Amino acid sequence: MSAQKSVTPSAEGLAASVRAAGKKGPPPVHLWNPPFCGDLDMRIARDGTWFYLGTPIGRFELVRLFSSILRKDGDRYFLVTPVEKVGITVDDAPFVATDFTVQGAGKEQVLTFTTHVGDSTIAGAENPIRVERDAETGEPSPYVHVRAGLEALIDRKSFYRLVDRGAHHDGWFGVWSSGVFFRIIPSDELPDS
Repeated sequence: MSAQKSVTPSAEGLAASVRAAGKKGPPPVHLWNPPFCGDLDMRIARDGTWFYLGTPIGRFELVRLFSSILRKDGDRYFLVTPVEKVGITVDDAPFVATDFTVQGAGKEQVLTFTTHVGDSTIAGAENPIRVERDAETGEPSPYVHVRAGLEALIDRKSFYRLVDRGAHHDGWFGVWSSGVFFRIIPSDELPDS
């Protein structure tokens, strides 16, 4: 029986591993199955700010790099390289959708969201929009799927713009994208205007 090597995960080590890969495009984290090396004191706040050891990470390039190796397994989030896997904390969703563009109109419209780290996702059957409502306040929290089980919280200004594009369908108020209707709220719960 061999002794297992003790590895202390670090943000610097993860960044170096990803940089060493040197490839363009998102890394194939779904194909990597390295050993779990422990939890890292890294947290993504609800507003999309990344923290390391309690301090905000101020370099966009570093945040972008880390976001490219983020993976969700079950209910937990990990940064994954070919040689190590470390757990991190995510307060809500790992990304924030800060804007979207619209092509077309009505049932034919296509909504393309952009996240705070520069990812783009086209809302549709593979990348659904969902809205959770707070049980006490009824306040909506809208999300769009970005990739591989990772979602973006749609920011308030973008959600208001989304609601402006809304329509009623089968007793629901929602929005169309890529031929799919995404429910926001039951039509009969909307206040009369």
